Amino acid sequence: MPEDSKNKQDDLREASEAVMADVAPQQLPLALEMRPALARDDFMVASCNSEAVAWIDQWPNWPVPALCLYGPKGCGKSHLAEVWRARSAALRVMARDLNGINPDDLLGDATGLVIEDADFAAGDGATGDGATGGLDEKVCFHLYNMLKERGGHLLLTATQPPARWKVALPDLKSRLGAALVCEISPPDDDLMVGLLLKLFADRQIQAGPQTISYILPRIERSFVALSELVAAVDRRALAEKRAVTLPLVRAVMEELQVATDTNISVDPHISQQ
Repeated sequence: MPEDSKNKQDDLREASEAVMADVAPQQLPLALEMRPALARDDFMVASCNSEAVAWIDQWPNWPVPALCLYGPKGCGKSHLAEVWRARSAALRVMARDLNGINPDDLLGDATGLVIEDADFAAGDGATGDGATGGLDEKVCFHLYNMLKERGGHLLLTATQPPARWKVALPDLKSRLGAALVCEISPPDDDLMVGLLLKLFADRQIQAGPQTISYILPRIERSFVALSELVAAVDRRALAEKRAVTLPLVRAVMEELQVATDTNISVDPHISQQ
């Protein structure tokens, strides 16, 4: 590991421990590992995603051709899938874009494929030929078989495990039933703190324990929510030529609260605290 990267990880770990001592002094924080993601931001490992990371680390020595990572929106499954895609030179496609596609044209010579949102509308409008209003089951089945024949791998992301998908095609259902399945839970307090510190640090913003402590109980527990909040705080600070302070963060969160299309959920009593 490069020395600069190691120093960055050590600094963020120390800052995370300091904040967690202020947020919840009775708890011993987990050690958070900063992992470089090729062509992506660092990926942080904690108990909520460690099993999924372990499977990514074991590639290409998976016991079966397919792995499904599932969890709620913003849990980091797409980020981790991108880490694997970059390592494996895999292709990436959204499940909804598979309808009617020629599997040979899609794969070419590739030996790896990521299918995002694989349970998107799975089973809606299913017909006897395996086509659905969401996932094209015949195409997915052929892609699985092609990758298996090549000694390649398929990684799927979803919000639910394959056993809960409404799959009409028996052969595909059988293949999915044999896949590795791993849940990624929403980030816990330790990971939330580490992510906030990292996201602020990436924008050269120093966020103190008081600011982090204020944000934690008032925000949706997802990577997406944290990223959107930090970006909004940075935009406001730059526009107003102000330092990032607790009053500024409070004002931004209050504005995000009233935005109906935001992914960030704020305590409705935030303005009174």
